[in-house]
Amino acid sequence: MSKRYLVIGAGFSGCVLANQLVTQSDCTIDIWDERDHIGGNCHTKRDAETNVMVHQYGPHIFNTGKKEIWDYVNSFVEFKPYVHRVKAVWKNAIYPLPVNLHTINQFFNKTFTPAEATDFLAKLADKTITDPQNFEEQALHFIGKELYEAFFYGYTKKQWGCEPTQLPASIINRIPVRFNYDDNYHNNQFTGIPVDGYTAVMEEMIRHTAITVTLSKKFDAAMDLSEYDHIFYSGPIDAFFNFQYGRLGYRTVTFEKAYATGDYQGTVQINYCEEEVPYTRITEHKHFTPWEQHEKTVYFKEYSKETSENDVPFYPKRLDVDKKLLKQYRDAAEKQQHISFLGRLATYRYMDMHHVIDEAIQLAKKVIENTVKNTPIPVFSNVEVF
Repeated sequence: MSKRYLVIGAGFSGCVLANQLVTQSDCTIDIWDERDHIGGNCHTKRDAETNVMVHQYGPHIFNTGKKEIWDYVNSFVEFKPYVHRVKAVWKNAIYPLPVNLHTINQFFNKTFTPAEATDFLAKLADKTITDPQNFEEQALHFIGKELYEAFFYGYTKKQWGCEPTQLPASIINRIPVRFNYDDNYHNNQFTGIPVDGYTAVMEEMIRHTAITVTLSKKFDAAMDLSEYDHIFYSGPIDAFFNFQYGRLGYRTVTFEKAYATGDYQGTVQINYCEEEVPYTRITEHKHFTPWEQHEKTVYFKEYSKETSENDVPFYPKRLDVDKKLLKQYRDAAEKQQHISFLGRLATYRYMDMHHVIDEAIQLAKKVIENTVKNTPIPVFSNVEVF
């Protein structure tokens, strides 16, 4: 018997899940999104003045180590290979990021070989910290005070709005340090940018007669949704419960947009690491698509701030107080009937695009399997360890 599903959120989580369910099972799907566009925070749109494809909610570079995920997204829109190279400003000098052999030699005015740089940083590292408990301790233990203060302290404080000592040590694991001249920001084998933007990818995913999309429609858990066999929710989990236990902590980003003729900064992204500079980075979006030619350019200064009631949530903070709230919300969610939570907002995790896509594919498989077996569909797409 055909199933009827409701998907809340038209970002990658919702679109991938809907795509997989309609192509691999007998169902019809309604997708609702409270914004006036699909694509979530990956939404892309051509700038009216320059015709540059702009990442409307900040830069997104697709990268994955899984060929099946790479092949999956390319089946909708072609992704052209792209290497993300980031620069950082510190005390009137520009350095390459992530920290690599070039950065180390330039910063310390040395000509180290990889082995010499490894030994040098090992001597700078704070070995009195044997069990790092937070971001700062992990960084000091790994690279020492000088590089930490230059490239991580101020930027991290601006980005997260708190002292790095309040952040978990695990965050630093996403920032590699290399002892060669490789300045590719990503380690994954497959890295690219969709030629028609990310929104076009999701448009193709949900281009199906069994899928109906309604935009500018806000979900409310109090609605009568009994016509649906199951609901898949990818919005903020605290919003689902109307913030019953309090608001989870998020950082959001505001953008200061400007135009220039030609090339404004010569690269896609420059980080401003000094705490005194109010913005975190400047991104120039024409450099995401080097195969295109544009006479004018558009760039954005990014400012990080705490998420208020009317802001779009970007990065889950996951401080201790947030984890306690999250457990309350997950416990409440487990008591719900015929609903599943997926994606970075509904599970309150930092997730890259390929993680989101892979998770939605795996959840779709479970939904189909459990439906065949007539067993309950999982409430959460992930297992959370508190």
